[in-house]
Amino acid sequence: MKNLVDHLSQYAGYHRDPRNIVTHFVGIPLIVLAVSILLSRPGWSVAGVWLSPALALATASVVFYWRLDLRFALVMGALLGLCLWAGQWLAQQPTGLWLSVGLGAFVVGWIIQFVGHAYEGRKPAFVDDLSGLIIGPLFVVAELAFMLGLCPALKRAVQDRAGPVAMRRKPAVV
Repeated sequence: MKNLVDHLSQYAGYHRDPRNIVTHFVGIPLIVLAVSILLSRPGWSVAGVWLSPALALATASVVFYWRLDLRFALVMGALLGLCLWAGQWLAQQPTGLWLSVGLGAFVVGWIIQFVGHAYEGRKPAFVDDLSGLIIGPLFVVAELAFMLGLCPALKRAVQDRAGPVAMRRKPAVV
């Protein structure tokens, strides 16, 4: 089984242009929120807890993150909890509002992602490995931690494997 450094390094290999990383700070949260919104229907309130496919997916994701790193799992759990809260609220609104917000966030999030990968000059990581879909949100949290000066050993380990973050210049067309 891959560990945290393995997953983050593989994903980071597709994300070394800082412009691409910045787009991920917007695009990935929008996509995660959209999935939470869209999967919150159908849902049932049981003892005050909204049970939905979104809750099942978030729970499975946190278990996956927990197997990699407890600290990151706690942060991801809190962030996914906020997405579930928003998804639950929107799932109880009229269908037009629920669907337009969910689909709108999903489409806009992916457009932003593909703009970032145009800067990078490389396809998204999930195209080669579907685990990139669950690692993407974790990557954003890890990159934020790195920017805040947290987890320096993890940052070094990821950079040792994936290389430093640097602007990628596309070759000039002659």
